Amino acid sequence: RAAEWQLDQPAWSGRLRITAKGSTAFIKLEDKTSGELFAQAPVEQFPGIAVEGVTDSSRYFVIRIEDGNGRRAFIGVGFVDRGDAFDFNVALQDHFKWVRQQSELAQQAQDLAQGPKLDLGFKEGQTIKLNIANMKKKQGGTGSTRPRPAGPGGLSLLPPPPGGKSGSGVQPAPLSTPTQLPGTPITDSLLSWPQPTAAPAPDVWGDFAKAAG
Repeated sequence: RAAEWQLDQPAWSGRLRITAKGSTAFIKLEDKTSGELFAQAPVEQFPGIAVEGVTDSSRYFVIRIEDGNGRRAFIGVGFVDRGDAFDFNVALQDHFKWVRQQSELAQQAQDLAQGPKLDLGFKEGQTIKLNIANMKKKQGGTGSTRPRPAGPGGLSLLPPPPGGKSGSGVQPAPLSTPTQLPGTPITDSLLSWPQPTAAPAPDVWGDFAKAAG
């Protein structure tokens, strides 16, 4: 309890600093004028036995100082300003929070190093199949692009209608009406198809007429 201390007559007054080396924090009590070290308390865990708060005040603490030769002593320290006591607490909390984070990161790195490695390479003889049907549909459409066979004169012939019978086997589709171009009237000459000229009938009696008698 801080009420049991002689607060009006402190044994020593000076400056307090907190430094860190690795995971250990050091509470240093120094002369406020010359900076000479009066005592220091290494802190390896917080909260812990090296730094403890009193039960009746937030501005006073008990720290364990060491001289480096194995000798230790517990002394009480207090801050005149409550804000300084708050900063003292936060500085120790931040340091050991960082220590825990570094320890967790090191443990995760060790677990990854010891765990099985993921091999994404192809094994010997292994193949991969890609389905690019959707890509073809987007680029060329879903319709068939196979050309129809062309008939004489560049006209396309259609297959015979279902159930139809024909002596020749294939019936050509009726000719379609030609498309009228702009400025070109459709005349009968365009719609007519040239008919073959009939050959003259042979004169089967000619030889008999020329024969004698």
